[in-house]
Amino acid sequence: MGDEKFLPSSYGLGTTEATLAHYEAWAGTYDTEIGEENRYAQPERCTRALLASGVGPDARVLDVGCGSGLSGVALARGGYALIDGCDLSPSMLALAVETGAYETLFEADLNQGLDVADATYDAATAVGVFSFGHIRADALRDVLRAVRPGGVVVVGLNDHFWDEGSMPAEFDAVEADGLATTTFRQHGEHLPGAGIEGWVVTLVKTGGDA
Repeated sequence: MGDEKFLPSSYGLGTTEATLAHYEAWAGTYDTEIGEENRYAQPERCTRALLASGVGPDARVLDVGCGSGLSGVALARGGYALIDGCDLSPSMLALAVETGAYETLFEADLNQGLDVADATYDAATAVGVFSFGHIRADALRDVLRAVRPGGVVVVGLNDHFWDEGSMPAEFDAVEADGLATTTFRQHGEHLPGAGIEGWVVTLVKTGGDA
């Protein structure tokens, strides 16, 4: 059982229930399979994008779909200290606690909406979260809602979901609706150990100063 690999089946998930069961089962070996064996590149890429956007280390950041905390650790290494995280899986959140990177962690099903007041955060990251059976593309609007005007949202996603089409369409739609402006879009490594590439996209919420 300890040698079971969960990554290959991650892109075939179709429901929230299936996703929760998958990540609850994967929690014990997730960091080894994703971080060590497949050299997950997106946490560092998204942190670099957030720094490049001008968001300083005193910013309050929400790590959406934080999982085991790999993205929070990358943010902390980038100098961010005020990090909250949320995830669907209690077992993943238990691992995130152990990283020491977060001030607050809470359960959330992004497809049902974030239980967070408007404009609570200066920035948000969603690293490897928008995907099949995870978070639908239109949940981006609720992440933007939780960020202050002029705040920044950084999204990292794999080529599989990008090519499905709903996510790039949603990036264009939130811009067309005047909710945010895309300021950065870069293709590169996602899980290099598995030969998977992906995108990092930075959006600035309309209004205020970034």
